[in-house]
Amino acid sequence: GEGGLLGLAVAPDSPEAVYAYFTAAEDNRVVRMPYRGGALGAVEVVVDRIPKAGNHNGGRLAFGPDGKLYVSTGDASRPERAQDLDSLGGKILRLNPDGSIPADNPFDGSPVFSYGHRNVQGLAFDDDGNLWASEFGQNTWDELNLIQAGQNYGWPVVEGVGGDDRFVDPVAQWSTDEASPSGIAFVRDTVFMAALRGERLWQIPVQDGTAGSPADFAVGEFARLRHAEVA
Repeated sequence: GEGGLLGLAVAPDSPEAVYAYFTAAEDNRVVRMPYRGGALGAVEVVVDRIPKAGNHNGGRLAFGPDGKLYVSTGDASRPERAQDLDSLGGKILRLNPDGSIPADNPFDGSPVFSYGHRNVQGLAFDDDGNLWASEFGQNTWDELNLIQAGQNYGWPVVEGVGGDDRFVDPVAQWSTDEASPSGIAFVRDTVFMAALRGERLWQIPVQDGTAGSPADFAVGEFARLRHAEVA
């Protein structure tokens, strides 16, 4: 299905440490490997027991300005996992680079940073250290979210803007045929979001946590776009 090698990241303070998110025999997991002399070394598990399925496997990795590793996971086709704080599915996780749990995480002893996610495919930090995430909807709305520690983003109770005080609404949403968002990149005051089914690149201006009017370009020019990255 949609499993496999799903994410890569290099530790900013340790460029010889390469991190990968992939689908193993029993789960999704994050590992790290030393890169020296043009070759990768022995694999060390950072976090495992992330639920796997034929789809909704998450898989994006990003290091934050705080030096922590952020990991997006999907609900692995069981929506109830997103609201279960004892499950690693349907979450954004925050870990120390060695896989241990930071003492200042929002839930004591837990790697969970935010929850209520269906399938986060993009993670990026802005210049102020805020975390942005793109998320696959089901049948109606795809989302761009501003992630806050310990907050609930609503899946599967709501999809897109729900207006429910229990959940954080997305800052922008799209119909699923326009987006199916994948990777994102942040440049100055703009989020660039790759679209799979939408076959375009979205440009979303943001300021003080609020999104302006999105613009799309390269519609259909490159077919499905998987990720945007700043060179």
